[in-house]
Amino acid sequence: MYICLEGIDGAGKSTQLEHISEWLVESGFKVKKVNEPTSSDIGKLLRKLLKSQNANCEDMQKVFGLLFAADRLILKKELEEYEENNEIIISDRSFYSSLAYQIPQKWIYTLNEYVKIPDLVILIDITPNLAIKRCSQQDTFEDETFLNDIRNNYLKLAENEGFKIVDGSNGENKVKSDIKKAIAPLLGICVDGIR
Repeated sequence: MYICLEGIDGAGKSTQLEHISEWLVESGFKVKKVNEPTSSDIGKLLRKLLKSQNANCEDMQKVFGLLFAADRLILKKELEEYEENNEIIISDRSFYSSLAYQIPQKWIYTLNEYVKIPDLVILIDITPNLAIKRCSQQDTFEDETFLNDIRNNYLKLAENEGFKIVDGSNGENKVKSDIKKAIAPLLGICVDGIR
């Protein structure tokens, strides 16, 4: 199973990725954590470019669309191997991030036609204002107007693609519990005892 946590910068994806991975291992599952961008050469280039001053301009977003699609194609074989080994994959982003951040969406769908699609997507939804408070405020993406557009894109995707939505403005433990409750039934875990 391939599970993806999505959300705007500052939503808590990385924190929850660690919590949920730990919970799944404690529940007896083999787990593989995946981050986007990956550690491939393309992923390293992406990490560098994401820190540039013009990272949120439209042309640069198109460059990111291309590079992220290439990075995901490299990752695809690994994901298939993890699934063959019955490992649960949990990622802090997927191609849905490109659909939220980059335009036009039709082109992004085409670029990502051959990438692996998550079985479950959980959107950790927070307001841009809260996201900025949580972030280091050193990232180009920490702009309230930009993040508001991205959040709206995510909410439309969630409606169209059937994401589970978790209120990320709740405390860390409540968010963790809500994510567990979204995952548990798909893995045959009883939700009654989840906190």
